[in-house]
Amino acid sequence: MANNSIISISQAVETIKTAILQSQYRAAKQVNAEQLSLYYGIGKYISEHSREGYWGTGAIEQISEKLQKELPGLRGFSATSIKKMRQFYEQWTQVLFRPLSAGEIDHSENRSPTAVEISLLSPEKQSYRVNMPRLKEFLSIGFTHHIEILNKVSDIEERFFYIHQTYINQWNKYQLRDILKKDLYHHQSLMPNNFANTILDPKTAIRAIEMFKDEYLLDYINVEQLGERDAADVDERIVEKSIIHNVKNFIMTFGKDFTFVGNQYHLEKYGHDLYPDLLFYNRELAALVAVELKKGDFKPAYLGQLSAYLRVLDTEVRKPFENPSIGIILCQNADKSFVEFLIQGYQNPMGVATYKTQEDVRRVLPSEEDLLKLLQEKE
Repeated sequence: MANNSIISISQAVETIKTAILQSQYRAAKQVNAEQLSLYYGIGKYISEHSREGYWGTGAIEQISEKLQKELPGLRGFSATSIKKMRQFYEQWTQVLFRPLSAGEIDHSENRSPTAVEISLLSPEKQSYRVNMPRLKEFLSIGFTHHIEILNKVSDIEERFFYIHQTYINQWNKYQLRDILKKDLYHHQSLMPNNFANTILDPKTAIRAIEMFKDEYLLDYINVEQLGERDAADVDERIVEKSIIHNVKNFIMTFGKDFTFVGNQYHLEKYGHDLYPDLLFYNRELAALVAVELKKGDFKPAYLGQLSAYLRVLDTEVRKPFENPSIGIILCQNADKSFVEFLIQGYQNPMGVATYKTQEDVRRVLPSEEDLLKLLQEKE
């Protein structure tokens, strides 16, 4: 009874703690949006006056100094910070918004801009050029994150990529800085995957993204040697059998630091038996890698099956010092956009790649007869 009470109290504490953290996170996002709105408006105000020559050299330094005197203890408004606000406005104004019309701005009594007029990110005061999901993510990451991105990236789509990744992974500025240095945007795998969302350590996520290809040529799989005269008869087990006979070649195809653990690896949970086709261990990722071989086109059910394997691997096989297991589906054909859409709904790190066998290669190559005709035509 005492143990049950202790467990219940522990669970209650964990539940309340989670609720508090979630509440703080939501509150922080609201405060963050308000701060970005203010900084954007101040950046606009500073840009309009400093860029047109209305103010002399050193004006921003003077403004910063006077603000510090007027508001003792004010932080975040050094001359450098104010210049970053100007940069923030100038880099984003043409991308995010249309300009306010003269009728939308209150210039009565020739006053300086009011707080509302300065806060130009307000939905009530602005028409957006970008869609609302992008704007939500834009407003959810910190000003320092934005400056890190602006200092490293000029392409608009690339900026939104890093904003999105920062938003979903909740990277701090140091993690983001490391990601930017590694140029994740230009090193994305063509293979549909959810690694950036499901692998918590950004460095490991990048390694996984870079490691796996979107298509593998398994040209050492020879249908004739397997005793199959009709290519249509080649199923997953036949491909698997050939891979086992050529496991060294397969590992070299997959990349470095892979170690073969077994095929049809037996997993058991609550009396249910599961058998992943191929199981590897990758030293660089410090993770088990389960590979499922599928004949024909990709099917959504494959993701559910692989997710189950990974769940059991993580609870029954994975060592405490290892990273979560990774799953790869190898099929003959896949619609990448469809896979990318579906795979983001899973919490286990997974990717989907295609493969070609020796028979597939032969099918697209000209026959001996066709080659002879081509040679004769050239002669």
